[in-house]
Amino acid sequence: MAEKDITTIVFTKNRPLQLHGYLESIHRFLPVDKMKVYLLYKPELFEDEYEMCFASFPNCFVVRETDFFGDMMHLIEQTDTEYMLFGIDDVVYYDGVSWSVVEKTFKMLSPNIVGFSLRHGDTLLKRCGDPVEEYVVLGECVKTFVWPQGRTPWTTYPFDLCATIYRTETIQRIVYAITQRMPMVRRIIPPDTAFFKIFATLYSRRKLLKLLGHFFNPNTFESWACRWCKQHPDEVGPLLAFQKSCATAIQVNLVNTSTRNEWDDCAELTVEALAEKYRAGWRIDIEAIARQRPTQTHSGREFFHLKGPEGNHVHI
Repeated sequence: MAEKDITTIVFTKNRPLQLHGYLESIHRFLPVDKMKVYLLYKPELFEDEYEMCFASFPNCFVVRETDFFGDMMHLIEQTDTEYMLFGIDDVVYYDGVSWSVVEKTFKMLSPNIVGFSLRHGDTLLKRCGDPVEEYVVLGECVKTFVWPQGRTPWTTYPFDLCATIYRTETIQRIVYAITQRMPMVRRIIPPDTAFFKIFATLYSRRKLLKLLGHFFNPNTFESWACRWCKQHPDEVGPLLAFQKSCATAIQVNLVNTSTRNEWDDCAELTVEALAEKYRAGWRIDIEAIARQRPTQTHSGREFFHLKGPEGNHVHI
């Protein structure tokens, strides 16, 4: 196997069609030949459909989630690439940047750069009103903004699981910091033991996980890591770099109970309806999304395009 530069961890649950779209889009627009891609898959519904998806992308490593905290810690601790990227199954890439430019940007701006965002672009930054500084990197324009001084939620968010490249050392340092709460107790009572389950019957499982310093799903992992960065900006670097908007999270259905969006109750977009379409051969229409070019980090139904097995297009 050729040496890799990036470890990518993708989170998925109950969205085989959308995961297929994510994977197809990174194969189109990201340097997958330089990537190790791990799919952290939480089995619940649509096992057959997921197997179809996995078979379509055999170069990806499937990790069936049994304990989110333990699975994530293992993946992060074993990472031997210089860079890391996280992904969510409802994200779609519709453009890309030169990997050489990304690497050179980290080297030029180290230690002041926390990450290289693939979801920020000029339109969003102009809308936010944050000052931007320009650099010439290998003949191309790269821009940065100072996230601790950001003026909007989109420019004060240094850690995300959607589409930002980080140094592995930065990720490991953040994870070490946010998991140091009660380390001795956590080693004695790991969440996959009967002892923990007994405690959980007496005390809310989620509260107990939080008390012991266990992030227990992608949302808590992202929010805890982001909060730590905001509390310790000098330890991760004040600059977030970008070149152009390359990806957006198209939020059209519900797979968790902590975050809802306006399309959660639309019958055409439920996970069940989309899994049925996936079985019938429907896929995300990446070309249509690329033509439309979303400019927000998160988008809605207006950007959700599908194409049928005969190539016919539908905008649900």
